[in-house]
Amino acid sequence: MTSASRSLTIDSPGSHRLAEGPLPEPGPGEVRVRVAAAGICMSDREVYDGHRDPAYVRYPVVPGHEWSGTVDAVGEGVDPALTGRRTVAEGFRACGRCERCRYGETSLCTAGYDETGFTRPGAFADHLVVPARLLHPLADDADLRAAALLEPAAVIAAAVRAGAPEPGERIAVLGAGTLGLLAVQLLAAVSPAELTVIDPRAGRAAQALDFGASEARVPKEAEEVRGRYDLVVETAGAPSTAADACLLARRGGRVVLTGMFTPGAVGIDPVHLSLSQLTVRSVFGAPSSAWSYAVRAFTAGLLDPAPLITHEFPLERFAEAVALVGSGNPETGKVLLRP
Repeated sequence: MTSASRSLTIDSPGSHRLAEGPLPEPGPGEVRVRVAAAGICMSDREVYDGHRDPAYVRYPVVPGHEWSGTVDAVGEGVDPALTGRRTVAEGFRACGRCERCRYGETSLCTAGYDETGFTRPGAFADHLVVPARLLHPLADDADLRAAALLEPAAVIAAAVRAGAPEPGERIAVLGAGTLGLLAVQLLAAVSPAELTVIDPRAGRAAQALDFGASEARVPKEAEEVRGRYDLVVETAGAPSTAADACLLARRGGRVVLTGMFTPGAVGIDPVHLSLSQLTVRSVFGAPSSAWSYAVRAFTAGLLDPAPLITHEFPLERFAEAVALVGSGNPETGKVLLRP
């Protein structure tokens, strides 16, 4: 076994380096994972560009919160049988002791924000160390390339669970990016009467149909179906999509917001919200239960993130890889780093 490990560090916005150092050793209650693949998302691009809220990043940082790998060492107090297991792990370092954690809402931990890839070293590296309690072991034959997308899948699983879809309902997904297309797969498994995807990109809309959507519309066409849906899952985070999602829902319907909105986004009309008696939920990250849901769906074959992957790069080409994310190129889906 090698005694060294490489990691990609962002020292400050716009400045990164790939360095080799000693192989990290897991401490008590921890495991070391050999990284198989790590996804780059817009949050990572924000870290690189310096646009992430300072409360949610700590420089210098090794990014990488979407990843999969294989446990290759365990620390004191950890079951040795985990060695060799394919796995993913939760990113939030929830305390497990506060009232919200004890209630099962680990993504609302009141001990303070702490997350792999933002405040702790992440998976843009050959190896990373994480608490064993955060692991979600995978099947022995799991596709680790696809499994790198289980972090966004867990986020959308949290949204689906919050929306409580039922068979035969009319459901709309607003946005056909990574989150939106993963939502389509999970929602299609519920057997809705209609599953409409709304996105301005024709290619993404077509992919949504392959994933189980019954129809795809561009935003202008969505005006024709306002007030139609029992459940609307918003995934785009565009300036108007929170308000648009509420207009798509029927009276008494449900709306779940998962997109990361920026200041200046159009507000939801409180008059419409009140008169329509809508239930609106938001999702940021994923609690442990949503991770379990996503991993079960992946293992059962109900969730296949692999078709979303369009580009793969070694760590040495990080600059090229991160430039693709958020570039606006319609041909760019999920970008992976492969240490």
